[in-house]
Amino acid sequence: MEFRQILYFIEVAKREHVTKTAEALHVAQSAISRQISLLEAELGVSLFTREGRNVKLTHMGRLFLKHAERGLKEFDKAKQKIQEHLNPEIGKIHLGLSTSLAIHTLPIVLSQFNMDHPTIQFQLHQGTLSYLTQLIENDGIDIAFASPLPKEHSLVDSHVLFKEKMVAVLHSEHHLANQTSILLNQLAEERFITFRRGMALQELFRDACQQAGFNPSISFEGEDMDTIKQLVSAGFGVAILPENTVTYNLPPDVVTVSLEDPKVVRTVGLLMPKSRELAPSEQLFFNFVIEFYERFT
Repeated sequence: MEFRQILYFIEVAKREHVTKTAEALHVAQSAISRQISLLEAELGVSLFTREGRNVKLTHMGRLFLKHAERGLKEFDKAKQKIQEHLNPEIGKIHLGLSTSLAIHTLPIVLSQFNMDHPTIQFQLHQGTLSYLTQLIENDGIDIAFASPLPKEHSLVDSHVLFKEKMVAVLHSEHHLANQTSILLNQLAEERFITFRRGMALQELFRDACQQAGFNPSISFEGEDMDTIKQLVSAGFGVAILPENTVTYNLPPDVVTVSLEDPKVVRTVGLLMPKSRELAPSEQLFFNFVIEFYERFT
């Protein structure tokens, strides 16, 4: 089985026409037909059926196409990685970002890195922690900014950049709004507005409530930070949010109060695959991020 046979097969499958494929690839039609015949002979199945001047994939042809395209992508990826090893400045980094993570310094990080390495490109992906973890497992992304970081994972490694306090978010008319700090169990009778079940921030919140000795009553579950703030403003309940996320878009009638016991903290950091070494361009970015945040600690 030769690489050109796979390539010819994929191109014919796309166009469903041998002559048009030959014209597009600037190859003799007979050469394409022969290579596909050799491929079918090696596989022992027919990949196409003829319908007039057109060709259609057989059931086995559709099955083979699915894996052939995946294999071609892996070849392209391998070629890209080799090119990066020869020249780290031409890489493309697939970067993930947690939905609930608000890092105001991230645009600064990307901007400064781009100034030093203008030819390295980024493809950004956003989602929940579990979604980003799955993408890294499947080699869909290379590195991710995430929070809270998973404690242990067989396929994903992590590096802590900093820790962020969680604070109580209350309506300005709440009876605890004028306090400089409170205990979490002082909110035991409140209705909470929090992130939806399955998101890491709700798990962190529930663990804190358990430490404080109560089961929280939840009035709303969502995944949009600004919606949670607006619902606190509308009097639907109180919230526990990361400190950095309440430094912007906070309604005028909403205040934040420090939590003293338990002190709720989330880790913010990077996720990367355990199964392979970072490509040179990815390693450049990883080292840059580490050095950037070390200046703030």
